[in-house]
Order: sequence, then C-alpha cells, then structure tokens
Amino acid sequence: MNWRRLNGQKIELPIKQAVEDTIIRETNAGHKLKVCIGTDSQVKGGTTEYATVIVFLREKKGGFMYISNDRSEKKMSIRERMINEVGKSVEIAYALCDLLDKYNVELEVHADINTDPHFKSNVALRDAMGYILGMGFVFKAKPDAFASSSCADKMV
Repeated sequence: MNWRRLNGQKIELPIKQAVEDTIIRETNAGHKLKVCIGTDSQVKGGTTEYATVIVFLREKKGGFMYISNDRSEKKMSIRERMINEVGKSVEIAYALCDLLDKYNVELEVHADINTDPHFKSNVALRDAMGYILGMGFVFKAKPDAFASSSCADKMV
C-alpha cells in the first residue's frame, strides 16, 4: 500500500516505521495520542475505490491522518464491500497493534456501517463487529466511526 499525508506528500518509509516515528515525535512534543483506523469505499461505474486512513488524535489538540487509496474491479454486494472495508482496516490495525501497545497508544477500528437497520450497510453490522472484536480491537460504528465515515469518506 502507498501512503500519503493529507497535503499529498508521499510517505516514503514503510508504514510501520512512519507510524513509530510519528508516535515518538508526537510523544516527545508532549502529546497523548489515540489512533483510529477506518476505510470507506465508493462504487464508480465498475470500479470500487477505497480509502483507508490512520488518524492520529492528539488529546485536546486536534489530529492528522495518513491516507492510502486502493481500487478493485470486482463486482460485489453491499455486504461484501462493507466486509472488504473492515478487512482493510483490520489488516492495518493488526500490522500496527504491537507497535501501539509498545508505546501505550489507544487503538480503535472504525467501520462505515450504520447501526440503523433502515440503511443498506446495516446488513454487515454483525459480521463486521464480530470480525473487529474477535481480533481484539475496539469497534466503533456510525455515528461514532468518524475515521471511516468522515475522514476516509473525504479521501475516496
């Protein structure tokens, strides 16, 4: 996966190293961090475009994010697409969790899935929640899943 900052600057380091450098820099600057990971997607024609974000929240001091975009030509149901989103987020969370534990940084995985059964994405809520919680991560869904429903949503 290729990662970039919001200003478009490419992150040259492997993402795990970039995250560790970020944690060290932010901690040395006196910030307490929380990391939220989320993915959103949009279907455009026959292509599904994804954006995955790693959001760094500085306690009471704002935040920033790293972004990765991806696409798939595979036609899929809404449930499959939602689970793919969650899978992309879990993959990154799993790659970073030992690092975040090492530096005592809280982690949440956000799913762009509505808790209201009147919305189409709700068909994947139980599966997504089971997947994320089963991996041992803190799970957030809409309206609390800002990493996926606000941050990643703007990057697709």
